[in-house]
Amino acid sequence: MRLISRIFTACMPISIFLLSLIVSACQESQGRAGRAPVVGGDNQAAAKARHGRAPDNYRDAKRLFWRELYADGGETLYCAAEFGERHGRKINVEHVFPMSWVARALHCGEREDCRHHSRRFNRIEADLHNMYPALKQVNALRSAMAFAEIRGEKHHYPWCDIEVDFRRRKVEPRDAAQGNIARAMLYMADRYDLKLFDKQRRLLRKWDRLDPPNARERERNRLIERVQGNRNPYID
Repeated sequence: MRLISRIFTACMPISIFLLSLIVSACQESQGRAGRAPVVGGDNQAAAKARHGRAPDNYRDAKRLFWRELYADGGETLYCAAEFGERHGRKINVEHVFPMSWVARALHCGEREDCRHHSRRFNRIEADLHNMYPALKQVNALRSAMAFAEIRGEKHHYPWCDIEVDFRRRKVEPRDAAQGNIARAMLYMADRYDLKLFDKQRRLLRKWDRLDPPNARERERNRLIERVQGNRNPYID
């Protein structure tokens, strides 16, 4: 009897230690199961992308734009300037169909006002089909000017094939970008019922015909469908 008592006394601390480990492990497991994952910022945008859900604001769209469409670099729309994985501060996002035109069409005020008060504006601004990389200074040069064909070949910058008529407020991009621009503009007008003047629409139709989609544009269309959930039919 004394022997059994001694064994029991010697083993009790070990048993208590093992029991405490088991209880602790169970509590930790339950805690992990009960916690909801925190999703926000970049993670939230990525979650939308994985499920093909269109971003509903420009901030999320811009994150997806660089991470999903241009993760390995690319070239700018107007000047064909190549950039790598890190695009730097000289390159930003151009909305081919100007957002000032959209704000005017929706009667929601200035761009920042529209962002605060118009859900429709935010959705339009976030459409990836309308977004292209551009050199910041060329993006600012184009501003919200309409596209046109300008006489002569007087480039505003010697290193970029872009011509500007400031008096008429018109801009002509390089030939190899005209089709991309046309298809983005036509898509935006049709999808969101935005007005294009007849002369502008005829020119865009012409550019679409003369500069058909290449492999890079078709791949971009596929990537946007994966991220945003819809294609640009003018590319198909």
